[in-house]
Amino acid sequence: MHVHIIQHVEFEGPAHIGRWIDSHGHSRSETHLYRGDELPAAMAFDRLVIMGGPMNIHEHERYPWLAAEKAFIEQVIGAGKTVIGICLGAQLIADVLGARVYAGPEKEIGWFPVTLTGEGRQSGLFNGLPDRFPVFHWHGDTFDLPAGTVRLAESAACANQAFLHDGRVLGLQFHLESTPESVDKITEQCADEVVSGHPFIQSVEEMRDAAAGTFQTINRAMESILDRLP
Repeated sequence: MHVHIIQHVEFEGPAHIGRWIDSHGHSRSETHLYRGDELPAAMAFDRLVIMGGPMNIHEHERYPWLAAEKAFIEQVIGAGKTVIGICLGAQLIADVLGARVYAGPEKEIGWFPVTLTGEGRQSGLFNGLPDRFPVFHWHGDTFDLPAGTVRLAESAACANQAFLHDGRVLGLQFHLESTPESVDKITEQCADEVVSGHPFIQSVEEMRDAAAGTFQTINRAMESILDRLP
């Protein structure tokens, strides 16, 4: 299998997804949009992974590559490829599928639990995990559920945490790929968003305390998803 990864900023890379690719003997390529890389042909890979980023999907003037990226995602979905979007990546997929993407009622930053819906439990993507488990979040925007998709997970701060379209296009608002190194990077680069007095924003110290023993759980969930998607 050949996996192509779209990266929007230097500090939000594939993290544990990269480990999974390498451990399974798959090949990979990457487009770093912030560096001006060109997008590949839609038929040049088997699976597309779209990473996160601090921008929102409507900032076309500031990030002119967004329009081309959206058109590319639409083309890849139309070509029948498997697509995984994480955080910003999920929001881009939701937009391409016709759903509204907008600022959520609360920013969600840190380790907070998500709960699987009935459809999420039945999907098999999260096999071996409890119905409710902590994951890493760093987002302020959210999305409506695209028409024809299945809602897989929710949280206290965000109703639509994950969706599946056509059994092969997955949007995850939260981060299962995170590693201690990737969390350190985003915490350093986006420290201005860590403000007190918000119920779903943890301090850096709270994030570090909450992370104890959780990386193995979320990385196992990420592997389960990557193994089970077509």
